[in-house]
Amino acid sequence: MIYAAWKLVLLSYSFLNRNHSFPLCSCLIHAGSCGTVYHALWYGSDVAVKVFSRQEYSEEMIRTFRQEVSLMKKLRHPNIILFMGAVASQERLCIVTEFLPRGSLFRLLRKTTGKLDPRRRVHMAIDIARGMNYLHSSSPTVVHRDLKSSNLLVDKNWTVKVADFGLSRLKIETFLTTKTGKGTPQWMAPEVLRNEPSNEKSDVYSYGVVLWELVTQKIPWDTLNTMQVIGAVGFMDHRLEIPSDIDPQWVSMIESCWDSDPQRRPSFQELLERLRELQKKHALQVQMQRSAAGKGAEKMSVDDG
Repeated sequence: MIYAAWKLVLLSYSFLNRNHSFPLCSCLIHAGSCGTVYHALWYGSDVAVKVFSRQEYSEEMIRTFRQEVSLMKKLRHPNIILFMGAVASQERLCIVTEFLPRGSLFRLLRKTTGKLDPRRRVHMAIDIARGMNYLHSSSPTVVHRDLKSSNLLVDKNWTVKVADFGLSRLKIETFLTTKTGKGTPQWMAPEVLRNEPSNEKSDVYSYGVVLWELVTQKIPWDTLNTMQVIGAVGFMDHRLEIPSDIDPQWVSMIESCWDSDPQRRPSFQELLERLRELQKKHALQVQMQRSAAGKGAEKMSVDDG
C-alpha cells in the first residue's frame, strides 16, 4: 500500500445535486491504472475518494458516469459500500464513499498468518453474497462486472462490503484493449473473456473465484500472465485447482459457480441458503467441541478427587 503525507486539497464537489467546494485533508492509499484512491477527512468524517484518470474519458463517458452515479446513490445495504457523492466535470471525475479501515479482502488474505477461522470465512462469504444478492435483486438489476477480492472492503467489525460496482463501463483500459497487460481476468467468467454477451451470472462465476480465495488464501492463476489466463479459462475451459482437503460443501458451491453454462450457475439467493447450512454445520461443530472439552475437564476433576 502506498502512503503519502497528509495534505490539504480543494475539490469542487457535487453532493446530492448541490455544488460547493470544501477543504479536504487527504492521504494517498492506492494508485492504479484506472485512478487514485485517497483516505480523506470530510467535515470530520472518514471517507474514501477515488479520482479517475481524466484523460481516459470522453464526454459520452462522463454522461454514462453521471447516469450510473444517479443509480448508485439510491442503493442502501449493510454489505454495499455507502456511496456519498461524486464529482463529474471536465476538470475532475471521482466518487466519494465511506472509508473501511481494514482495506480490501485481497490484502487481508495476504496479511493473515495461518488459516482463516472457518466461522469468519463463512461469515465473509455470506456478507459478499448478501451484497451481491441485493444488487442483482435491484430494479434495474445492477451487474457488478468486476467482482474480485480487491473490490471487497472490510470494516473494523470484519463486515465485508461490495465496492466499485456500477462503474465498469468507465474502465476503458481492459484486458482486451490495453497494450500494457493491465486488467484482472483471473476473476472473469469464460464468456466475458471471450467478449461474448454476459449478464449477472458472470458475477456468480467471479464469486466462485472469491470463495476459492477464502478457502485457499492464495492468488488465483498467479503463475500465468493475462493472455495465458484468457486462453486457459476462456477457450480451454480450465478452472483453478481446489485442494483435496477442502470441505466438500465448499467444493460443491465453488464448482457450481464455475459452470461453463451461465444459466446453470446458482443465484446469490441460492448460494445464501447453502452458506447458511454451512454456517449451521460449523456452529454445531464448535458446540460439540466445547461440550467434549467440558466433559474432559469434568473427568479430570473427578480423577483428581
